[in-house]
Amino acid sequence: MDYEDIIFEKKDRIARITINRPQRYNACALRTIHELIDAFNRCMDNEIGVVVFTGAGDKAFCTGGDQTTREKGGYTGEYMLPLEVGWQRVTFLIRTLPKPVIARVNGYAIGGGHVWHVNCDLSIAAEHAQFGQAGPRVGSFDPGYGTGDLMRAVGIKRAKEIWFLCRRYTAQQGMEMGLVNSVVPYEKLDIEVEQWCQELLEKSPTALKMLKYAFLAETDGVTGITQLGVGGLSLYYGTEEAVEGKNAFIEKRKANFNQFRKK
Repeated sequence: MDYEDIIFEKKDRIARITINRPQRYNACALRTIHELIDAFNRCMDNEIGVVVFTGAGDKAFCTGGDQTTREKGGYTGEYMLPLEVGWQRVTFLIRTLPKPVIARVNGYAIGGGHVWHVNCDLSIAAEHAQFGQAGPRVGSFDPGYGTGDLMRAVGIKRAKEIWFLCRRYTAQQGMEMGLVNSVVPYEKLDIEVEQWCQELLEKSPTALKMLKYAFLAETDGVTGITQLGVGGLSLYYGTEEAVEGKNAFIEKRKANFNQFRKK
């Protein structure tokens, strides 16, 4: 796919996905969402160990949906994506990608952009970044990940405050309430993000994957358990025991699993 609204880069086991609409404070149109879905799917590449998600420029990470493209019934554009397979698909990919996703918060993280940074595994913010919700102010809300993950991050009282009142919070306030992991001057943002990426790349990719699935298992019901279970299944497929079952089927013989009980 040729991208118009985002930039996708892959180098040294790090993928960087950048919303490239600075003229709209990186607010997303439906094309943007379509491209983000494609980019996050590309991050399944085993050569990628960590993903950095950010916005172009120094004004905004993402300010949610581009309200100039919203009409009665939802957002319009060349790609007709229902919300549940558009915005929520991006959110789902961020949460279930089997590797860490870092939000590089380079400015405003408002509305849907605020939801996405919360859904990322880690958030590193520039000192001038601002956080907040906009839903009730613009006639919208998030009924799932954007409320549940926020509540688990900052507590139910603070999460309700953020959603109900639509106030703005500084990066330092975000740090104090548990919204972000690190706050640095803007000129040091890339250095800080790179350091976190390198620390993650030093760790076991399988352990990181299974830990991410374990967090989902605790919060996401049968969907989370399925992610964790299938992650375990992928490990099992790499064992001699699993290969014996496959070979026995192909060779039309009874599998000898007893040999593995001795181990």
